[in-house]
Amino acid sequence: MFPIGDDDSEVASVPIVTYALIAANILFFLVELSGGDQFVQNWAFIPSHFRESPATEWPTIFTAMFMHGGWMHLFGNMLYLYIFGDNVEDNFGHVKYLVFYFVAGIAATFAQYVFNEGSSIPNVGASGAIAGVLGAYILMFPQSRVDVLVVRQIISMPAIVVIGFWIVLQLFSGVGSIANTGADVGGVAYMAHVGGFAAGFVIALLFGRRSGPSASA
Repeated sequence: MFPIGDDDSEVASVPIVTYALIAANILFFLVELSGGDQFVQNWAFIPSHFRESPATEWPTIFTAMFMHGGWMHLFGNMLYLYIFGDNVEDNFGHVKYLVFYFVAGIAATFAQYVFNEGSSIPNVGASGAIAGVLGAYILMFPQSRVDVLVVRQIISMPAIVVIGFWIVLQLFSGVGSIANTGADVGGVAYMAHVGGFAAGFVIALLFGRRSGPSASA
């Protein structure tokens, strides 16, 4: 099941922030690849390091959002950001959407941190912030449908089913939101996904506009 697009008929603006975030994630991942393990250690969010020195480690809360555990992790996240981000950006407006994205990402990071503050495993990935985008999308566009490529057919499916598939992909992809470095073996930052999704849903509930039913394009 490969999502290829949703209904953009109500999107009235060019999603410049979504495009910029995708470009920044790709660029930062390329830098990450060239920098190797040391770059990951320096710029990923490591809970135990943050607990010991939050004053010096706080930048990693943001830099970790643009790092990924591999090409598949990056591709999956950027695909879902591309499909769902433009609708949410149009609903919020560019500036509010950018703030929303980072707030959701921060909420995701600290949701994971609270449950795993002693870990020395580097946390990386945009998954938490994108989970926030998906949480907002579900509330804003509850009846929306997504075009999905299944084998050789394109079919229309409820957005909630496709978003559920993303969650399953995150849980079983083997790269998730945590990098594998050295002797530490990462897995999936479960609470980051929960925290990001919940934050996105609540922010959209408080500050977003609800959309009426929409059909697949």
